[in-house]
Amino acid sequence: MSASQENTFVPSSESPRSCRTKCSICKNTYTDPRILPCLHTFCLDCVRGLQQFSIPRTQREGESGSLDCTESRICILCPACDYEVNVPAAGLRELTGNHLIQNEVFLESLKRPDYRIVCDLCNDGNAERRCHVCSTNLCDFCSEAHRDCCMVDHRDHNCDFVANVINKYGSFIRQLLKQTQPHIAGLQETLQKIADTRQLVQKRLRTLTGEINKFTEDYIKALEKHRSSLLKELEELRIQKENSLNLQQIQLQQILADMKTGVDFTEHLLTNGSPVEILLTKRVVVNRLKLLNKTSYSTQPREDDGIQFQQQERAGQCNGFEVFGIIVTKTLDPSKCLLQGEGLRVAWQDQPSVFVLVCNDQSGQQIGRGGESIQVSIYNKKNKECTLKTILHDNHDGTYQFTYTPRVSGLYEGYVCMKGQHVQGSPFSITVTSKYRKHTGIFHCCTFCSSVGQKDVRCGCGGTMLGGYQGCGHGHKGHPGQPHWSCCGKLTEHSECSGTINSNSYQNLVRTVAL
Repeated sequence: MSASQENTFVPSSESPRSCRTKCSICKNTYTDPRILPCLHTFCLDCVRGLQQFSIPRTQREGESGSLDCTESRICILCPACDYEVNVPAAGLRELTGNHLIQNEVFLESLKRPDYRIVCDLCNDGNAERRCHVCSTNLCDFCSEAHRDCCMVDHRDHNCDFVANVINKYGSFIRQLLKQTQPHIAGLQETLQKIADTRQLVQKRLRTLTGEINKFTEDYIKALEKHRSSLLKELEELRIQKENSLNLQQIQLQQILADMKTGVDFTEHLLTNGSPVEILLTKRVVVNRLKLLNKTSYSTQPREDDGIQFQQQERAGQCNGFEVFGIIVTKTLDPSKCLLQGEGLRVAWQDQPSVFVLVCNDQSGQQIGRGGESIQVSIYNKKNKECTLKTILHDNHDGTYQFTYTPRVSGLYEGYVCMKGQHVQGSPFSITVTSKYRKHTGIFHCCTFCSSVGQKDVRCGCGGTMLGGYQGCGHGHKGHPGQPHWSCCGKLTEHSECSGTINSNSYQNLVRTVAL
C-alpha cells in the first residue's frame, strides 16, 4: 500500500461523518470536492496539486483513427489507488463534483455555533436560501438571479422532473450495483485464500528450513568425522614412515661407524705400524675388512614422500552420507607399468582391437585404484596425420582398457606415456591387415566332448589321447587346458584364424566343424 493510500485512513476516535467530510490529502474539511473516475474524492485544489504527466496516445485512443506519435494525453495518478486519471481538456474543474459530500460538509458546518453561511455565488452576503437542485447556498440577491437563470435562460432546454429521471437512472445504477456486488464477495474469498496460502507457504518454508538445517548439520558432522579419520590415518602414516626412516638411519649410522673404525684402524696400522706389528694383526684386520665389505645396505631411503590425497575417489559411507577423498601411499612407477594384449601387435581393418595397461608401483605391485593421467596415441607410420581414435576405459582397479578400430590397413605405431615417461612395451608397432580370416572350426573345450567320443576327429591344438583317439581331451597330451578353436588351436574366441592344421587332416577337421 502506498503512502497516499495509508493517508486515506483516519484515527478511529473520529466520527464516521467526520471521516467522510475530510480530504485525505490536506486532512481538512472538503472544499469543492471532486470525484475521480476511480470514485475517490479529493478537494479540487488538492487534485490540482498532484503531479501531471503525459502519455502518448495509442492508435485506438486517437480520435482520427491513425497513430500520431506527437499527440499525448495528460494524466494524474489517484493518491489512493494509483489509478490513471485523464485530465479533461477544459481542465480539472470539469471533474464531477461530489454533492453528497458537499451536503455532509454543510450539515457538519451547521453544528458549529460560530459558523456563518455565506453565498456560494458572491461570497459576500449571508446565505438565506439554498437551491436543492444545484446544492448551492444563495443570498437574496443571488437567489433572484439564479431563479431568472433557471426560468429564462434554460427555458428552451429539454427538462423533466427529477422524480421521473431518477427512476430511469436509479434503476440502471441499481442494476450495475447488483452486478458489481458479487465481485466483492469473490474478491474477499480470493484474498482469504491468498492469506491462507501465505500461511501454508510460510509453514512449509519453516519446515523445509528445519530439514535443510538438519541435513546440513548432519552432513557437516559426517565431513568432520571423515576429516578426523583422514587426519588420524595421516598421523599414523607419518609415525610409520618416521619410525622406518629412524630405524634405517640408526642401522646405517652403525654401519658407517664400523666402516670408519675399520678404515681408521687400518690406515693407522699401515702408516705407523712396523712390519712385525702389521703381520701380527694382519689376520684380524683382513677378517674385519672382509666382513665390512660383505655388509649389505640400501643406498635408497626405505620410505618416500609418495603420499597423495585423491579428492574424487569414493571413501564409503560416514554417518549415512557418501563421502569422498582417500589417502594413497602407493606411488605410480611408469617403468613398472605393463602393456598387454593382442591389439599391441596385430589388428584388422574395420574390426575393433583391444589392449590393456596394468599400473604398478615401485615394488611392482598393482595399484588398486584408477584416475591416473594417461597419454596415448596411435598413428599411421607413413602418414602421421592419420591417427586412430582410441577409447580409454578406466576399470578403477589399476587397469585401463584401450579400444581402437583402424579404417585403413598398413603399419601403425603407438605409444602410452604416464608422467611424461613411456611404460613397458611402449612404443609399439601394429600391423593392420585388410582381410580378416574367420575361423572355420568351433570354439570347444576338447575334441572328445565336441565329437561325442569319436576317435578319428582331430583338433588344431595338436592334442591326442590314449586308446587311438586322434583328437584332444581334458588332461591329456597337448591339450591347452582351456577352450580353444578346433581349426587352429587359438585360445581367444574373438581372433583371426591362423589355420595351422595341415591339409591332409582337412576332412577330419570338417567332421569336427560339422559336429
